[in-house]
Amino acid sequence: MIYGLALGILILDLLTKFLLERWLPPAGLSLVPGLLNLVRVRNPGVAFGLFRDWGWMGLWVWSLLGLAAGGLILYLGRTEKDRGRRVALGMISGGALGNAVDRILHGAVFDFVDLHWGAYHWPAFNLADAAITLGVGVYLLRLRS
Repeated sequence: MIYGLALGILILDLLTKFLLERWLPPAGLSLVPGLLNLVRVRNPGVAFGLFRDWGWMGLWVWSLLGLAAGGLILYLGRTEKDRGRRVALGMISGGALGNAVDRILHGAVFDFVDLHWGAYHWPAFNLADAAITLGVGVYLLRLRS
């Protein structure tokens, strides 16, 4: 189950990025005015654009770390007994692999979801980022039970 979920998230993430890069207008698209837009953002760094100035070294460091983290989580998660934690680990792994593959193929991660409230914007993110965040949340909740 953990492998299938990770693969599914990897495929969905890369597919949404592929389609939106080709379909989304350069100026983006407002889905819910004042709250949700689709945008085109290339992030050469990691979460929230941190370390974006690392250049080619950052590309390889973050790509290799993403691949290693995704693979290690899959490897260690295969023996996890709790179904909820296996789901969470599959989500985290799939997201890490999705962003790593995007970074390797394109030199940066394509982010497209723009949540905002008036002038306050959350940094743009993608399906892989959402899977990682939700996976970590589910994992932490399952640790408590």
